[in-house]
Amino acid sequence: MVRLRLKRIGRKNRACYRLCAFDQRTRRDGKPIEELGRYDPLMADESRQITLKRERIIHWLDMGAQPSETVGSILKKNGIDPTPGRKGKS
Repeated sequence: MVRLRLKRIGRKNRACYRLCAFDQRTRRDGKPIEELGRYDPLMADESRQITLKRERIIHWLDMGAQPSETVGSILKKNGIDPTPGRKGKS
C-alpha cells in the first residue's frame, strides 16, 4: 500500500520535510516512490512554508494512497481533499 508522508531533511534543530509517496514498509527517511512537495515549519513567511505538486498528489489519492495524519491536515489546509480513493478532483 502507498502512503503519503513526510521525509525529514535538514540539520539538527533546523528540520524541514519533503512530502513523498512511500511504500508503507519503507523507513521514514528511505527512498520514496515520488517527491510531491516541501514543508518548512520554521520559515518566517507562511505563504512559502508549503509547496505542493497538486496534480501529482491528487493522482496518488485517486489511486488509493493513504495520507498520514500530518499530511492529511496539510492537504486540508491547502484545499485538497485527503480522502483516499475518492472520485473527482477538488
